[in-house]
Amino acid sequence: MTSPAVRRLRRLRWTLTLLFAAATAGCLLVLATLAAHTDAHSRARELDSEVTGRAGGLARALWFDGGVLATEPLDEDELARGAEVLAALQRGPRGGVPSVPRWARPGPDRLPGPQLLSRLWGQVQDTQGTALATGPGGGGRTLRWAAAPVWDGDDIAALVVVGTDPARSGADHARLVGRLLLGCSGLVLAAAAAGHLLSGRAMRPALLGLERQEQFLTEAAHELRTPLATLRLVVERGAAAPGLALGALAEATVLSERLARLVGGLLARARIEAGTQLVELTPLRLDQLVEQCVAELPAAPPAPRGGGAGGATGDGTDSGTDGERPRVTVRPAEQPVIVRGDPELLGQAVRNLVENALRHGGGTPVTVTVEPGLVTVTDGGPGVPEQRREAVFRRGVTSGAGTGTGLAIVRWVAELHGGSARLAAAPGGGVRAELRLPAH
Repeated sequence: MTSPAVRRLRRLRWTLTLLFAAATAGCLLVLATLAAHTDAHSRARELDSEVTGRAGGLARALWFDGGVLATEPLDEDELARGAEVLAALQRGPRGGVPSVPRWARPGPDRLPGPQLLSRLWGQVQDTQGTALATGPGGGGRTLRWAAAPVWDGDDIAALVVVGTDPARSGADHARLVGRLLLGCSGLVLAAAAAGHLLSGRAMRPALLGLERQEQFLTEAAHELRTPLATLRLVVERGAAAPGLALGALAEATVLSERLARLVGGLLARARIEAGTQLVELTPLRLDQLVEQCVAELPAAPPAPRGGGAGGATGDGTDSGTDGERPRVTVRPAEQPVIVRGDPELLGQAVRNLVENALRHGGGTPVTVTVEPGLVTVTDGGPGVPEQRREAVFRRGVTSGAGTGTGLAIVRWVAELHGGSARLAAAPGGGVRAELRLPAH
């Protein structure tokens, strides 16, 4: 089950991802808006420049001959060929707005209406130059119109009117806006993914620290549960029988010393896993270490949970009281077995193997054998299916052979010393647990 602290960190990660995506979206929205506005303004200026340039150039190519507008250049000029709507309008005999089409393409019916022509004429009169306006043409479409004056002496006597459709430029602008929106959406998604990845990497040390903390608490509870329960039983026994108080006190002293070593080993293991402390490997007698660990196991541990047989160990070679606990036999090697290792960590690994066999061996005798570079713990219990023998070494995995806390510690200690740990079937049934270490 996920802890509340981990859930809070995960919620914080998603919050940071959303904030990162929102900030990116806001920035991209501002940039896209500026880009779209700039593009629209640029296209409008380009369109106006094109239509005014065309109208002004054609107006300069025309002249009056005896009061009649000469339009022959409109048939030959390249500017005239590229115009969508083009007309040359001459002022009538009575003056006013030029309305007599002297030349028109595609036809007079495509020219702007009287009101728009009047407005263009007024602007030309006021500015003495080219005028611009947007309005409908004869075909019903809204065009951008430019009107340039044609001079007859000192008077403006005619207009060159050019119209162009801004829809094509608007369509190009719409396509650009669509691409901007699509690109910004993709960038926001990419930014959200990058933010989620970066926030996950940033929080990885915190999650790892929480995982190590929970792991340390779990392993501490696993290591301290039995000796604390035994210490309580010893104290209660001494309190209930005053004649046994001195013996109980001495036993409690031994148990407290063992608890102190256990706590020291737990802290050392936590520091080693956190990388704040290096393991110190020194030459030691593995056979003596195993005998000492078995001798220090509590003489009367409480009954294990889950219906397993209770376990106890005794004096180091052949310990146990029939009817109360399984018997533990230590078979040392004929010659001293020397390995390089940390005595506290190796002691925890050996104790975990023996206690695991006592707890899950079904009340059968347990045999601990020491050979060069190898410690084996064998029981005659129900055994472990082959497909489960590797899984029980993972933290949090539980099976009939043990828990993924004690055996996981054994595997970790073995690998820390360059060795290995595994389970195998014992001859005649049961489990054979092996702790292999490089020989010194």
